[in-house]
Amino acid sequence: MKLCAFADEASVDLNGQIEALKRNNISLLEIRGVDGENVKDISYDKIKEIHTRLEGNGINVWSIGSPVGKNKTDDNFEKQLDTYKRICEYASMLGCQRIRMFSFFSKNEEDVFNCLDKLCKATPDGIIMCHENEKGIFGDDYESCLKIHKTFPQIKAVFDPANYVQCDVDTLKAWEQISPYVDYMHVKDALKDKRVVRAGYGIGNLEKIISMYAKNGGNVLTLEPHLMEFCGLKDLENGESLSQIQVYNSTDEAFDAGVNALKDILNKLSLEY
Repeated sequence: MKLCAFADEASVDLNGQIEALKRNNISLLEIRGVDGENVKDISYDKIKEIHTRLEGNGINVWSIGSPVGKNKTDDNFEKQLDTYKRICEYASMLGCQRIRMFSFFSKNEEDVFNCLDKLCKATPDGIIMCHENEKGIFGDDYESCLKIHKTFPQIKAVFDPANYVQCDVDTLKAWEQISPYVDYMHVKDALKDKRVVRAGYGIGNLEKIISMYAKNGGNVLTLEPHLMEFCGLKDLENGESLSQIQVYNSTDEAFDAGVNALKDILNKLSLEY
């Protein structure tokens, strides 16, 4: 199993992110924020610099953790489409194939599918669109996600157990339905009261799902621990503050705790990483 992570949860700046990845023997990055900037706002020159520095430290970009689709369908969609096209260019520059995306804050299927169709048509060959189930968007339960994947087979799934828990969805039922479309997983767990906890400490059935994911041939897990407030979290969570179960002294400490919890699960399952 290959380990990947949202290293901006460990550090705002790229040096700190590289240090956190190397400290935990993780060689893949799902890039989302660098130096306080979301990936969609980073300049072309800085993307080139980031790629050079990551490459020099033996780190590859697995996916771009973009915010595309985390808007309303009528929220200046043409601007969103331009952002997506630029992110597709960034993927090529960073040497990665995957772009994480969402399915809009709307329950109007026609509007959502119209926007998704435009995104699909704007996607260059070689780029894989990966839809993450997320709270409040069209695809926040497995029934809606199934509609997306059956209508747009080129859109693969990023399976996030904690997000299903926070939407009161049984993760095992979700896995049963969505697993044929899953490209990779986000490792995040939560309790019934919606609070995020270390992998294996919530009700997300992480151990069972990771085991089934591996048996299906899945080989990359992106750690997204969400165990402590970090730069950009409130934007990701629509302004909601993180309610912590356990208090950590630093984002580095919280990140390492998340990594260790995941490794504990992999060790129990006798999965090499």
